[in-house]
Amino acid sequence: MPSARPNKARGREGHWYELVMDRENADRESADLALVEAARANLPSGPTLVSVCITCKTADGGTVVGPDMFESVKAAIGTSDHVLVRAVQCLSVCKRPATVAVTSADGYTFLFGDLQTESGTAALLSFVKAYQKSDYGLVPWRERADVLRKGMVARVPPMRWSPDDGSAPK
Repeated sequence: MPSARPNKARGREGHWYELVMDRENADRESADLALVEAARANLPSGPTLVSVCITCKTADGGTVVGPDMFESVKAAIGTSDHVLVRAVQCLSVCKRPATVAVTSADGYTFLFGDLQTESGTAALLSFVKAYQKSDYGLVPWRERADVLRKGMVARVPPMRWSPDDGSAPK
């Protein structure tokens, strides 16, 4: 951002609200803008997809908990062009209900289990927001809610990930 300082080039002191652009600030602003643009270059593109297993049952096999989780997550996230919440028949993590996957076209896929409707929904809402702002959707461990840290089943790299050396996609 340009600095506010006296405008000596015109031979007078400028007001505090007069912004004077100088080469030093212009270079710093360009570098700052380039960093912001570079950081945004690796954000997941397209909508974030939240898949909620609706066939999940409690550990004793009696109560189906998936539909409640789906309705809760769908209500919390709402309707958006940036996030799509969908019901799926099974995510094959039957021993850890309720199960939810978060992914995007060119981002990581996260699979979480052992989620309770209320705490899991709040954690997922926060996670999806962070996912959309993180390189390749890779939300740092410390930024994930405790219930998601404990419920982590899998983290799958983006499809564009290099199979040869494991380095980040280009």
